[in-house]
Amino acid sequence: MSGPQCCENPPTLSSSSGVGSVLEFGGLKTYVSASSNSKHAILLVSDIFGYEAPNLRKLADKVAAVGYYVVVPDFLYGDPYNPETMEKPLSIWLQSHGVDKGFEDAKQVVAALKDKGISAIGAAGFCWGAKVVVQLAKSDDIQAAVLLHPSFVTVDDIKEVKAPIAILGAEIDKMSPPELIKQFEEILSSKPEVDNFVKIYPGVAHGWTVRYDVEDKKAVESAEDVPGRPCFALRWLGP
Repeated sequence: MSGPQCCENPPTLSSSSGVGSVLEFGGLKTYVSASSNSKHAILLVSDIFGYEAPNLRKLADKVAAVGYYVVVPDFLYGDPYNPETMEKPLSIWLQSHGVDKGFEDAKQVVAALKDKGISAIGAAGFCWGAKVVVQLAKSDDIQAAVLLHPSFVTVDDIKEVKAPIAILGAEIDKMSPPELIKQFEEILSSKPEVDNFVKIYPGVAHGWTVRYDVEDKKAVESAEDVPGRPCFALRWLGP
């Protein structure tokens, strides 16, 4: 299930990145970047590198700036994957950082958002996080879902999706190759009751939306050129 692309271009993590705050939310340490009094929320579920990734927090800040309550929980419990220091392979790390646990934790975060009076929730997942989000999309827990260069998402997952969903794939992706993304699109096209958007972005690789080098102008442009990215959820949530 795993592959080297999951580990490529690891970000330099920083607990101080972003303009939001880290607080306890839904039982998890969470980066929160919020527009005051917003009744619409976006839950961002990180890849294997966790919630301290600067590009991910930057994205959370951008979404918050247009009027949303954005939460980025630490679903990895302070133990993100680090290919440079970890002796165990990714497959072993994944055994103790399962997406099933991530899904259960995500439901607690969704419940906490609703307790705050949030009326509509969208969720966006990156790589590992996409599997968590697609699980949420099978229920009534969220009103919109976005999967970005997903990992571990299956055809059977997509068959069970109920929420409006956007799937943003990469042309160069061994985790979810274009052939698989096209299968997802075919399944969704047979489900007229589920609003959807599916696109394979040319010339980019797995992880390109959050694991880009900020000094690489072309990489930054590619990431920022994806219309809406997780903000795709906003088209279904409303203002």
